[in-house]
Amino acid sequence: MNRFIFVCILALFVSEVWAQRNFIDLSGSWRFALDRDDVGTEQFWFDRVLQEEVRLPGSLVEQNIGDVITLETQWTGSIYDSSFYYHPRLEKFRQSDNLKLPFWLTPLKHYVGVAWYQRDFVLSANDLRGSLNLFLEQPHTEASVWVNGKEVGTQNSMVVAHQFEIADLVKEGNNTLTIRVDNRIKTINVGPDSHSLTDHTQGNWNGIIGRIGMEKRSKIHLDDIQVYPDIHQKKANIRLNVRTNRTSELRILYKAESFNSSVFHQTRRYTRTIQPRNVKDTIDLSMTLGEGMLLWDEFHPNVYRATFQLYDGENLLDEREVTFGMREFKARGRYFYVNGRKTFLRGTCDNAVFPITGYPDTDVDSWLKIFRKIKSYGLNHVRYHSWCPPEAAFKAADIVGLYLQPEGPSWANHGSSLGRGEPIDQYIYEETGRMARQYGNYASFCMMAYGNEPRGNQIPYLTAFVNYWKAKDARRLYTGASVGGSWPVIQNNEFMVRAGARGVDWNRRPESQSDFRQQIAQFTVPFVAHELGQHCVFPNFEEIEKYTGAYRAKNFELFEEDLNDHHMGDQAKIFLQASGGLQALAYKHEMERAFRTPGYSGFQLLSLSDYPGQGTAMVGLLDAFWEEKGYIDAKEFRKACDTTVLLIRTPKFVFDHSETLRFSIDVVHFGQRALENPTLNWRLLNNKRNAYAEGKLIVDKLDLGLHENIEQIEVPLDGIRTAKEMKLEIVLEGTEISNDWDFYIYPKELPVLSNDVFYATEINDRVSQALAGGGTVFLNLSGKITKGKEIEQHFRPVFWNTSWFKMRPPHTLGITLDDRHAAFASFPTKNHSSLQWWDVLHKTQVMHLEDFPASFRPLVQPIDTWFMNRRLALLFEAKVGKGKILVSSADLSEDSENIVRKNLYHSIVNYMASSSFQPAQEIDIRLIQNLVTKESTLTFDTYTRSSPDELKPDLKEMLQH
Repeated sequence: MNRFIFVCILALFVSEVWAQRNFIDLSGSWRFALDRDDVGTEQFWFDRVLQEEVRLPGSLVEQNIGDVITLETQWTGSIYDSSFYYHPRLEKFRQSDNLKLPFWLTPLKHYVGVAWYQRDFVLSANDLRGSLNLFLEQPHTEASVWVNGKEVGTQNSMVVAHQFEIADLVKEGNNTLTIRVDNRIKTINVGPDSHSLTDHTQGNWNGIIGRIGMEKRSKIHLDDIQVYPDIHQKKANIRLNVRTNRTSELRILYKAESFNSSVFHQTRRYTRTIQPRNVKDTIDLSMTLGEGMLLWDEFHPNVYRATFQLYDGENLLDEREVTFGMREFKARGRYFYVNGRKTFLRGTCDNAVFPITGYPDTDVDSWLKIFRKIKSYGLNHVRYHSWCPPEAAFKAADIVGLYLQPEGPSWANHGSSLGRGEPIDQYIYEETGRMARQYGNYASFCMMAYGNEPRGNQIPYLTAFVNYWKAKDARRLYTGASVGGSWPVIQNNEFMVRAGARGVDWNRRPESQSDFRQQIAQFTVPFVAHELGQHCVFPNFEEIEKYTGAYRAKNFELFEEDLNDHHMGDQAKIFLQASGGLQALAYKHEMERAFRTPGYSGFQLLSLSDYPGQGTAMVGLLDAFWEEKGYIDAKEFRKACDTTVLLIRTPKFVFDHSETLRFSIDVVHFGQRALENPTLNWRLLNNKRNAYAEGKLIVDKLDLGLHENIEQIEVPLDGIRTAKEMKLEIVLEGTEISNDWDFYIYPKELPVLSNDVFYATEINDRVSQALAGGGTVFLNLSGKITKGKEIEQHFRPVFWNTSWFKMRPPHTLGITLDDRHAAFASFPTKNHSSLQWWDVLHKTQVMHLEDFPASFRPLVQPIDTWFMNRRLALLFEAKVGKGKILVSSADLSEDSENIVRKNLYHSIVNYMASSSFQPAQEIDIRLIQNLVTKESTLTFDTYTRSSPDELKPDLKEMLQH
């Protein structure tokens, strides 16, 4: 075995033995009692023996303790759609024996209030020789401690461990520890939608998680060790505290050695003699890393473990260990630089969704699994929306190589605000201070914000907040808050996390020329897009069986049962896959638009994984368990999101054969180093992957950053005579880096259609006569639909979800169809919305088939929001009497000047004129008439006036009050 590896393993073993020898584990069975009326303190419950049993670490809810969920349960979180409580259609889900809430995952039980936890422990005389620190990794949220009936104190952090010195209150032999945990929002109001406690995500649970026990330390010991890397001087500056009860001479021995690295590196052992003067002395040290110094970043996450030993003569008093990385994270101009290398942040939001336990994982292995999944999708950054993860997350991120933005545990809105002198103002400083002390050495801790989208006197408050942290700790960058585009700009931010430069203008025909340079022109610091994406997919009901822990997916169960009630239960998986195809397309185009923008510094997706709250937001390409849903994988996603992304700029994706396809190639490259003499191969392929045109580009060099207009390419399309779906593929030769885009080419001149199909735009006597005589009718009802007029279809899918945004359009999730159906024989298509369908679908009416037979299925079916599950149609065929009819709510005709609609119409009419046109479903013509003359029976009403900020017309004024 390599000597250095052996030394590293030996050091790990010795350190672990030391830590275990000095930690008294208190996990296991505890006594407990619920204090619903908050009388326990007055009645001295800390002096009585509690009678019930619970296990810690853990929460009450995962042990099925608390109140039964009812319609009267008082949740922690905003609800803007109250239709669940009032709509007759949902009455059956309001029954106590079938209660299914649509807003979020449903816990087994619910309890907000005071709970008491108690256990006995035994100490030996040896245990009493020094300091004894009670360590509670994460109570939720306020913890008060008594030892042997004597009060120790109260702490209320939601970001770090609660620690209490209890040496003066314990005795040899039996001792009793009593902890009062209170998860109510009281004087410190972080905001009910904060992900640190809201029922929208992790839930407002009561309990204690992580490590629980007592740390034995010498009365003379080390404390608060902070490491400040200086990569330019190749050294680390260190500041630590020595706590002592005397002034005799002491020695500090310290060194550092690497781990998680391909090569081993260590410093020499340093010795520093000190003469304490106070109970707590602050000592400054340094260590030289030298020429062998290993830097930490996303590509090479080399971590150092520093060991500090405190000696009195030859007597070892204390030993402490911290990990750190030699990393510099800076902003220069509009870009981030990691160790001097220009960097683009490709991030996702982590919203504290832990569907089995409800609370965050506190073990490193669980976080390694999550982070490796994130990184497999080409991402290098995670934002923690209004919460801070446990220490295990930072340890894992250091190992994997991710840039983290934890936040204070607050979304100071919806009943809370900043800058008005309320307790929350000071609490934010305290909490972020605790984060910096506890996690500040971790290389992955690169950015910090107060939290999310505040209300109140925020400009002076956040300006002061940023100034405070810039002066106090330069190891990371600071921004006041992560905000939407309507929030005020905090001018001294070191980087911006805000909306405004995100999205794709789907009101225009699909293109890939536009970017966000105009939207970010005002900013001189790095701009990171806030919550980019939010494109929805239909729920995956097969996911329900995964919820085996503290939470049940009752929201999914409601949506599934409602889908069954609307006679479409058999289509659930079809809806998932079809809407997933559109969701993936929407994310691809939005990310590529960001990458095309000069000076754009990053984005934070909302999100790679699902958000099961705020009405149930199915925005993830992965589910709440960080697992694939079946319609996209990491390899496909990385084509549009990775260190190197190949891009094109083209004005459109739909052409007629007389045109020339013109595109230019861009490359965005933020890899380890510049690409020397890269070769780009491009091909325009048909569906059999035969090349219609191809070419090769040899580029001198691609430095880090965006390279625009590397080459302009023209491809005449006159060799394509029939409708084709073509794929433009670009590959970086010698690598797995590639990207591709679908193009649609249509013949400009089409053959004359058969006269056997009668074309009509309304149901009149001629239509009735044609059908009665066994004729074939194409009925164009574009613009005439009444039953379904309330449903607004856009090309893009639902944004976030229709419940949270009170049915703000769009209401649909794309379309599903059988792409092998004869109706589309000369109209190449996928089985879901693809770019050519924009011309047919965007803001086109849909037909609501609520009165049609239960088994009736349309040819092209828009997928409704899962909150309504209406059976919709864009095109359907049927037998009517002796005749046959095909009905369209899209404006399709022979005279259309739109080449897509005209080609679709030709394909359909050719099918109708053929022997293949044999509709299997028979209906009464009155059902078709009702689509024009009658309104929908099923309608929507939120039954509430309250709304999220984005729907408030006076948002800017409101945010200041």
